[in-house]
Amino acid sequence: MNHFSYPGRLFRFAYRVALRGRWIAANPVCKSFGCTTDSSFETIQKIYVINLDRQTLRWRQMQQELQQIYNDSGAPLIELTKRFSAINAKDYAGPPAESIIETYYSLADQLYVEPQPAISTGRVNIDQRIQMTRQEVAVALSHIEVWKRIASGEHGYTLVLEDDICFHRKFAQIMDHAWKDLRNAYGYPPSFDVLYLSYKEVETKAQKSDVSDFVFRAYCGLWFLSGYVLSKRGARKLLSLLPVRGPIDLWINHQFEKLNVFATSISIINQRLDHRSDNSYSILPVLSKIGILKKEKPLQFAPRPLKGPVFAVGENGAGLTSLAMALSMLGYRCCSDINELPTTECENLFRNKKGRVFNAYVNIGSLDGHYEEIANVYPDARFIIAENAKGDLSELKVEKCNEHEESDNKGNQRDIHKLVHQIQQLSDNLLILPAQELDKWKSICEFLECVSPTAEYPSFVDQTQRRISLGAINVSRDHFPRTHRLKFDVTPWIASLSKNWIGVPTDGGNFEEMADEWSTVCEFFRKLDNSFWLLRDDTFPSNLALFDPSNFTTTNDSTARLILHKESSGVRDYTSASICSRQKFLYGRFEAEIKPASVPGVVTGVFLHRNSPRQEIDIEFLGKDTTKVLLNVYYNPGGEGARFEYGYRGTPVLIDLGFDASEDFHRYRVEWYPATIRWFVDNRLVHARYNWEPSPIPHLPMQFHVNLWPSRSVELAGRLLDRKLPASSAIRSIHLKKELRGRV
Repeated sequence: MNHFSYPGRLFRFAYRVALRGRWIAANPVCKSFGCTTDSSFETIQKIYVINLDRQTLRWRQMQQELQQIYNDSGAPLIELTKRFSAINAKDYAGPPAESIIETYYSLADQLYVEPQPAISTGRVNIDQRIQMTRQEVAVALSHIEVWKRIASGEHGYTLVLEDDICFHRKFAQIMDHAWKDLRNAYGYPPSFDVLYLSYKEVETKAQKSDVSDFVFRAYCGLWFLSGYVLSKRGARKLLSLLPVRGPIDLWINHQFEKLNVFATSISIINQRLDHRSDNSYSILPVLSKIGILKKEKPLQFAPRPLKGPVFAVGENGAGLTSLAMALSMLGYRCCSDINELPTTECENLFRNKKGRVFNAYVNIGSLDGHYEEIANVYPDARFIIAENAKGDLSELKVEKCNEHEESDNKGNQRDIHKLVHQIQQLSDNLLILPAQELDKWKSICEFLECVSPTAEYPSFVDQTQRRISLGAINVSRDHFPRTHRLKFDVTPWIASLSKNWIGVPTDGGNFEEMADEWSTVCEFFRKLDNSFWLLRDDTFPSNLALFDPSNFTTTNDSTARLILHKESSGVRDYTSASICSRQKFLYGRFEAEIKPASVPGVVTGVFLHRNSPRQEIDIEFLGKDTTKVLLNVYYNPGGEGARFEYGYRGTPVLIDLGFDASEDFHRYRVEWYPATIRWFVDNRLVHARYNWEPSPIPHLPMQFHVNLWPSRSVELAGRLLDRKLPASSAIRSIHLKKELRGRV
């Protein structure tokens, strides 16, 4: 499991220079490797590199690595190497056969390999089912296919490598010592099933016994499966032990007692630090919730050069809204489904000025009739035309237009056939994207010369073009309370705010416009409705406390209290409380009448939240100063299940309340619409955001939460003082008004 953060450009450059300097004097010779024609079965004669087709840079780097080390015949290891085309997470037809992979495993399986003494089994359900991610399934399938080749092949020992590794500078020296010691201890040729060359021991240390100074016998507790020698006998054993249950490096630890597993004294094949991992780990959210992960490592979206700008149009129902989301997932800042661009954006676009906010435009009505001008201003622009019927427009693309058709620029601009002819005359960078295209990611990413995400292609109902509505900003910002903008995340989905930028306000931001049928939920805490509310018993990395249902109480005056105690739970030194809805909601009004705690270091939250992708709308009170309220939005693109969890600051602002919220109850409300978010205090509008001000509006269902938690961030909430505990926040009522069709 390679879970390193993606480093900066300067570090990557310095790191790659250091790699080149490992063997300046002479290239090492590793006598443990023989030639492919050697039939003695005494050496490693074959190397497989598991490499995705789209990861061409990694394959080139692996070729360079293998070119620098020689076998006992003086040939570079690249001559023993065969590239195995890895199974792509988004391509395999799943689920896999149960005889090959069981895609569910348990927390108990994880704890068998890496015990966590801090976990109280009474608090945690260790038998809870965890579903493997598509990436984990694809990795497992790739290794299994390589095992099949080894088991049926002619070579006694094979080195299996993933494509994100590099060799330790003492690789040859340690490898040869380990190989010799294995032969001396266990026969000639060495008798083993698996020899780990790349690994990370669990925190509590692996169960092992030393064979020599250079090799040990392993019984459990080795992570990674990115560099290992597999014997032909070992491959057959592994195949006989199928199905794999859980991530491949987890499952194989459960098989150690049935295998002869060894490892070099240190890891002599290392994970490269200049690669961003494409993997998604199913265990991490679980470890985060039960409190094992204590240091949050926020995911940062690695910027990459993008072709464009991109302009996309198409027929009604051809998937333009999904295309806009797909471009966002690729890292484009995409404006879509509106009748005209905001004035400043339009001026900057046609004048090619630096103040342009977006680099992708999908289904923008006001651009019709202007593509000749756009192509002249942006010679490298990319044009995508989405069509309903496969093939019709693709055939037109190769035809030549008649002169009278070429001159007909003032006809129906939504006539897609004429538009194809027009753009074909203006640019070679044209993609026809049929709605029925089976692999849209492949077509789009080849056209834009980028790497496709592992997430599935998004699927949304096409939206009609919304009208830009300056009337939506119906309250002057001068009437809002004093606002302090804090530091924002830097992602493609957060616009850089300028003085004149007001986002993309459109219609559809009025509560009454959204639906005819609404449902209201009122909770006055006389008796908690457990069918609707869930008392949480988990945590998250930046939370110093573990949530405990017993820390939520109700009183005779129908007031609920969330209480923070100084109390050890094994994984945390504090316990606190959190309540959330069991249901998810898509749009509506969400109000809580609360009195937050005023203890430094403590945060009281009223918010909507979801993961995969992460989206959030916050009201938070920081205990160090409860005369202010922090309002925030987190946004990541994608459809249900897309593991986009980037950012850790969001887009926060502090609002001056004009009173101390901790002294009495007040009503705090979020109104969440498709095009607008509004925040109210005691029915007074205090803040509003529109699309792209500075982020898009969250578009997927979320749960409603109220919680109390001590923050690790002294900068955010202040320093927690134990002498001021216990602390409590009180809730008098919660009112949720939700659209019936938005209930999930």
